[in-house]
Amino acid sequence: MTPQATALALAALLASTAAPAATRTPATPPEADRSAILGMQGEYTVRFLFDETVVLAPGYTRKDPKRSGGDEVVIVVEDTPTKIVLQHLLLDVKSGHVIKHWRQDWTFEAPTRWEFASDQTWRQRAVPAELVRGGWTQCVFEVSDAPRYCGSGRWVHENGASTWTSDAGWRPLPRREYTTREDYNALAAVNRHTIVPGGWTHEQENRKDVRDPAGAVTSSIVRETGFNDYVKTDAIDFTPAYAYWKATQDYWARVRARWHARLSAPAGLHLKTKVDGMALIVPFFEQAQTVQDGGSVSDAQIDAVFAQWVDTPRD
Repeated sequence: MTPQATALALAALLASTAAPAATRTPATPPEADRSAILGMQGEYTVRFLFDETVVLAPGYTRKDPKRSGGDEVVIVVEDTPTKIVLQHLLLDVKSGHVIKHWRQDWTFEAPTRWEFASDQTWRQRAVPAELVRGGWTQCVFEVSDAPRYCGSGRWVHENGASTWTSDAGWRPLPRREYTTREDYNALAAVNRHTIVPGGWTHEQENRKDVRDPAGAVTSSIVRETGFNDYVKTDAIDFTPAYAYWKATQDYWARVRARWHARLSAPAGLHLKTKVDGMALIVPFFEQAQTVQDGGSVSDAQIDAVFAQWVDTPRD
């Protein structure tokens, strides 16, 4: 089955299995799986490469390839037998400025996950039954800790490498495009993480789609491949990144807890922000800066941001 056919089949499956699966005590995950996930921590120079490939819409012209990169440290925030949380921090070497980047949460044999259901809306769904036992669900979060996407799959360890491949799922527009594109509003995506000598890689198989308010695909624009290459480095002093996280980690834990409560609600959540999410990013980053500078941020101040920009879906 092609990636796009798989994505469509998954969308139909999720629509028909909205009720959460029954919970149960997870089995003990293979240590090789945990070692692979924990193998993504460390200090890296990163390259991000994206290429549009197969044109699917009449008259569409491929956009130029996108190339970018940076220096990034990946820190373990949580490590239990069945859950691992990794936080990415970007460092601008010249200025020493640190940007809290994306976060990835890994859960073993998760019975449910949240899904990008429609524009600015995420809902709880059952993980496909065949991917629960022995599987890991990866959920990825925005720089503000707002949700982006989840996928489920199993780790495979062979030929000296460890690879995890997700099932097909939905993602909102990526940051590299939502300031410049209005011709699609969702990515049908398969993600693959591989631990390799000297680092790890993140491959993406994407299709750029237009979906209606109910989440049904009305047209497909183009396919895209993505390749993010994390190469370990010892040539960069990441001290500013570690200092930033030491100063702000408790603040961000409070923010994460509030997102978790909203994402776990049966109705899901809806963001009232524009797709760029800056209405959330700016106040959270300003509050984190206050904490880093030695000030304090109350629970009420954090809650006020959520009250203004996060609610439950209307339907």
